[in-house]
Amino acid sequence: MKRFRRHGHELNRERIKQDLFQFNKTVEHGFPHQPSALAYCSSLQLMAIGSRSGAFKIYGAPEVEIMGLHEENAAVTQIHFLPEPGQLVTLLDDNSLHLWKVRKSPDGLSVLKEESHFDLRGQPGAPPSVTTITVVLPHSSGDVLFLGTEGGCVFVVEHPSLREQEERTITQEAVLQKVPDDYQSKRSLGSVEALEENPRNPHQILIGYSRGLIILWDLQISEATHQFLGDLQLESVTWQRDGRQIISSHSDGSYCQWPVSNNDRSPQPLENKVPYGPFPCKAIPKILWLTTKQRTPFIIFKGGMPRASYGDRHCISVLHGSKQIAFDFTSRVIDFFVVDEGESKSDSDEPSALLVLAEEELVAIDLKTPSWPVIQSPYLIPLHCSAITCSHHVSNIPVKLWERIIAAGNKQTSHYSTKPWPIDGGYSTASEPPQRDLLLTGHEDGTVRFWDASGVCLKPLYKLGTVGVFVTDADHNDNLNQSGEDEWPPLRKVGSFDPYSDDPRLGIQKIHLCKYSSHLTVAGTAGQVLVLELNDEAADQEVACTLVDILQDQDTFKWKGHERLNPREEPVHFPAGFQPFVLVQCQPPAVVTSLALHSEWKLVTFGTSHGFGLYDYQQKRTVVVRCTLHPSDQLALEGPLSRVKSIKKSLRHSFRRIRGTRASGRKRAIPGNNAAKVQEANARMDREALNEMELAPVQRRIEARSAEDSFTGFVRSLYFADSFVRDGSYHGPSLWAGTNGGTIFAYAITIPSVERRMEEPVTATQVKEIQLMHRAPVVGIFILDGRGILLPEPLEAAHDLSKSPDMHGNHMLLVISEEQFKIFTLPKVSTKNKLKLTAIDGSRVRKVSVASFSSNRVEDYSENGLLVLTNLGDIQVISVPTLRSQVRYECIRKEDVSGIASCVFTKSGQGFYLISPSEFERFSVSSKWVVEPRCIIDIDEGVGTRASQQKAVQDGAVVKANSQESEDSHQMLSGMTKSEDDVRKTAEIMEHALLNDERVLLEIQSTLESDSALTDRLSFGHLDRNSKNSTGIQTPKQRMINGD
Repeated sequence: MKRFRRHGHELNRERIKQDLFQFNKTVEHGFPHQPSALAYCSSLQLMAIGSRSGAFKIYGAPEVEIMGLHEENAAVTQIHFLPEPGQLVTLLDDNSLHLWKVRKSPDGLSVLKEESHFDLRGQPGAPPSVTTITVVLPHSSGDVLFLGTEGGCVFVVEHPSLREQEERTITQEAVLQKVPDDYQSKRSLGSVEALEENPRNPHQILIGYSRGLIILWDLQISEATHQFLGDLQLESVTWQRDGRQIISSHSDGSYCQWPVSNNDRSPQPLENKVPYGPFPCKAIPKILWLTTKQRTPFIIFKGGMPRASYGDRHCISVLHGSKQIAFDFTSRVIDFFVVDEGESKSDSDEPSALLVLAEEELVAIDLKTPSWPVIQSPYLIPLHCSAITCSHHVSNIPVKLWERIIAAGNKQTSHYSTKPWPIDGGYSTASEPPQRDLLLTGHEDGTVRFWDASGVCLKPLYKLGTVGVFVTDADHNDNLNQSGEDEWPPLRKVGSFDPYSDDPRLGIQKIHLCKYSSHLTVAGTAGQVLVLELNDEAADQEVACTLVDILQDQDTFKWKGHERLNPREEPVHFPAGFQPFVLVQCQPPAVVTSLALHSEWKLVTFGTSHGFGLYDYQQKRTVVVRCTLHPSDQLALEGPLSRVKSIKKSLRHSFRRIRGTRASGRKRAIPGNNAAKVQEANARMDREALNEMELAPVQRRIEARSAEDSFTGFVRSLYFADSFVRDGSYHGPSLWAGTNGGTIFAYAITIPSVERRMEEPVTATQVKEIQLMHRAPVVGIFILDGRGILLPEPLEAAHDLSKSPDMHGNHMLLVISEEQFKIFTLPKVSTKNKLKLTAIDGSRVRKVSVASFSSNRVEDYSENGLLVLTNLGDIQVISVPTLRSQVRYECIRKEDVSGIASCVFTKSGQGFYLISPSEFERFSVSSKWVVEPRCIIDIDEGVGTRASQQKAVQDGAVVKANSQESEDSHQMLSGMTKSEDDVRKTAEIMEHALLNDERVLLEIQSTLESDSALTDRLSFGHLDRNSKNSTGIQTPKQRMINGD
């Protein structure tokens, strides 16, 4: 009977786990990595961006985004919306053409489906370049596509069947019949560079050839009616709206105006102009000529800058009457388009906004406002405007703090246009998120950016700069939008992407925000720790600086790394927002590896590779300093900027240990040496006993680490708690610190009463020191109350946001190392429970966090657990205090070391990690709360603007309860299978596209592990030595989840 009862209990537990846990990769935040194509649909007000990974997305109003993913591992080179609403074609660099259509999914949402694809093939024996597609022109009739090729032919393909109409092919021979003989003898036509339909006559198309010839082809009579005999290499051609003129741009930085009339079939250009002449200029790859009702055209073109002085600039120039500005971008311009508010049948254009896709950002410029300011983007923000070095997530922000952060951020955006975002197609069926979440990112240039992470769009709220506190060569004034338009060329810097950091020591490595007290602490690469408070008004103030000697004057150690940052001695002007009032400078100025803040006690603690310190920021004095260096930790004193020799030394030491370990079991005994004989006999008996033992089938032997391993003093975790550390009768404040060598230090803290807080000093006394036998790095420390519940955050219980902890029963200490989870009793430290993670599956813990999982069936049921990320990229949920593994999912490729290092968890069972330098992948382990796009693009009515879609919000939410259909899309790995539809749904995420191409993967890895992120790798680099070999055979399910 007990066996049957146990079986029933296990079935019930499995049902509960299905209600609590489910893995989903939901949405990508940020800017797509390596964009390669741009398209715009004026009728639906949509925009599409393709990338080199083979993925592309359609964007509309905020939270409207739909993704398409090609099966081919090829870059998207062109995207074109078709006249029929909701259809588009993509061209890949493997010369394949793909037809896509927006369809409705079973739950009523819009999705992209590939309808068919087409490969243009030439005659047998013809070189591939003859049929390489260079230009695609969807005809306004919707019946055909015109394909220009490198061979100079224009092929015609039916739509939607994508079948070639060979009889309608426009060959070079047919074109040359109308070209004068003297022009033919000078040059060959070259490849097709431009195809443009006459806006007033759909039976006429312009064909432009690279050697300069432009012809007007009549589709009805199948012959050229006009010839525009250019002498310069052609780059692009465009029509004026009335169809009376064409404009061509050329490789020497010039553009020409050509008249189109029936009176002159071979006209001469009306004007030939070099905007930035007379010196040699670069080519103009694309030009637009937009007329207005005032008859003053907008001339917008890419490139054309003076070659000698400004040839390395990435510019889009706008000319309107006497006004001319060259918008200067910090990355290569991919493409651009103009949003036109004019009527389709009107003879004039009404340009309202210019959208430019650069390699690292998307910029929108308001053309209606005379000053042409930038329009702030609600999505596609370049997260990597400066390289991301760390992340920190804070859930459920109080309304007051939220509004104060937004108010401070609004003061930083006064230079933006007041015009709304011009791309507003489609609409979201999502309701408002139930809580306000913040994602804070630290950057290499010393800034901290605050993002609204509540919904699908990661919206910028506020930017904090720390460079003003220090004396550096870096310019802490934001001159990005200041113009130099009085000079020539009239350049104006636009965009926020700025990859260069004048001083790598400014990089932010750790962030901690207390949402109840509005106190923030940030720590950096050069050992600087800043404590900041939120102020609604700008202020001039001095920042008190305290030097903390972590080595405590030990003469045996000498720092060989970079120097510390020097603080400014004079008062510094700080704008409204978070303003620093305390600076703690660690000596040596090593990277801060761990950080904790307790705003109720007014204490901050920080750790480096040398030790840790406790600081009272109310009295502005150091409480305690502890050096954790081992005599063998010389590597920790070299600093992150001089580690080449240290890495070689570490590798050499590791290989020696491996050889020594292998040789130790087969040493021969020395004759006459009784000790050696006894040792060998004991080893033989141990091996025999081990073979006869009935070990657990999944456990393996773990070799204890040596105390002489490098970085044993590296402080990995710091934790404040009010608990029983001296005896079981009295509880009080305590500080816990864990090191890379498996050592835990416990300090009892004495804090004076509120009345005497500023008079009496805070004291700390070491009461415990625990050494883990396996000496694995301590990655997390928590304390459980008498009910086995994790202690709440500082001030959380005081604000009635959590239950008060049970301070009557015995508390428990939970120590999480890379290899084990272990629970000790307090105050007497004795082992109560443990889980050997490495012994079970060979993985090691990289990240751990506390999360709450709510049931999607029972309203008030929830469980707390530990979210764990391993070096294999697996996500696990561990129950507390039973320490049992609940579920396990494959999340990140184990080869993606940088993605694993960048992962950050939320309190609701979600997480973020970098899939490229500019993109966060968002995932959820919770079965109830999932953030994902839920949008509809109305293609039946042919309109997709926000004004025509003021409909009632349909069922669904940004943070919603999953349907059974979504439950089936990501099953747990414990024996559950997936249907083909589920596999297809799982595969269509950006990460799989990025990581499917080894070339792109290597580029992402090298970017994330560049010299700019060296300081961040000091915090994680030593973990790589303990990782498993990345090679190995994967199951089909693993390959599908990993994106192979």
